[in-house]
Amino acid sequence: MGQILAINGSASQNSSNRKLIDIFVSLTNGFFDVTVFDNLKALPHFEPERALDDTPKAVLDFRELIEKAEGILICTPEYVFSIPSGLKNAMEWCVSTTVFSGKPTGLITASANGEKGHAELQLIMQTLMAVFIRETTLLIKGIKEKINDQNTIVDRKIEDSLTVFIDAFRNLTVSRSR
Repeated sequence: MGQILAINGSASQNSSNRKLIDIFVSLTNGFFDVTVFDNLKALPHFEPERALDDTPKAVLDFRELIEKAEGILICTPEYVFSIPSGLKNAMEWCVSTTVFSGKPTGLITASANGEKGHAELQLIMQTLMAVFIRETTLLIKGIKEKINDQNTIVDRKIEDSLTVFIDAFRNLTVSRSR
């Protein structure tokens, strides 16, 4: 089974993005072993001077999770037409490293709209040299109406899109691990 690190970009305790990660975990249970990182607030504010020397332990641990994973899933909302500051901070701690270089990556932006945040996330991950393709990116608009209280997707189109995403992510992860 592929080791996947799922990063929850939301700052909310009861986020739709965490629900999506849980759905992803249940749908991929037979072929992915998913570790969820949903504590971005544990990472200190980025300090460029400490990116390579005297790096905080929480950052080193986060980077190690990325390095050990065979693939990365980032699931995030859009906050004020951008990715959340906690997620941006985490990515900034990785800029001076190669932890994302060549790493198969799936990107889901699930928000009220999400277009600008989704584009920004893709640009950041390209800069970090993560590997993703169009099929391993998914924008879900109006997410709150698309998942019910039982954490079930109630929109058939989104359910189908998530299936295509999972298949593409699985293929990307398998092809990169060979």
